[in-house]
Amino acid sequence: MTDQPIPLKQTMDITEIMSILPHRYPFLLIDRILEMERKIRIVAIKNVTINEPHFAGHFPDFPIMPGVLIIEAIAQAGGALLLTEIPDRDTKLMVFAGIDSAKFRKPVVPGDQLRIEVTVLNWRSTAVRLHGVATVDGKVACEATIMCALTSRTPKKPATAGAAAE
Repeated sequence: MTDQPIPLKQTMDITEIMSILPHRYPFLLIDRILEMERKIRIVAIKNVTINEPHFAGHFPDFPIMPGVLIIEAIAQAGGALLLTEIPDRDTKLMVFAGIDSAKFRKPVVPGDQLRIEVTVLNWRSTAVRLHGVATVDGKVACEATIMCALTSRTPKKPATAGAAAE
């Protein structure tokens, strides 16, 4: 027997993604993970369908996926990579800490498949800086550098009336 670590699974289906990310419909924005290298990079896909609720108003008769949701899909892919490294992830949330250099190159419409490639730029135990590129048919739709931080999921208890008087 060797003391080598158990290799990280390289692909994930939606059920496995949901066991890692806290997001659910209508805000879970990645459908499958195609590739994953621990603390280095992840590749995920998002199948864009007309059934998504934001298309009712963005825009009627010309549905375009909102750019902020593409950025969110990048963050969720990065979050899947980050949270696989956190043993107590059920008690943590990954939140946005910043977005730099976001650029939108082409519209994303129903029927498109977003390929989301996220590369780690800086990794710390409680925060990561990532560069994400979302493509459709090999053409860049969006790219951004994002920062994400881990925070506790435990809600803070409100102060009691007696504590406020002290």
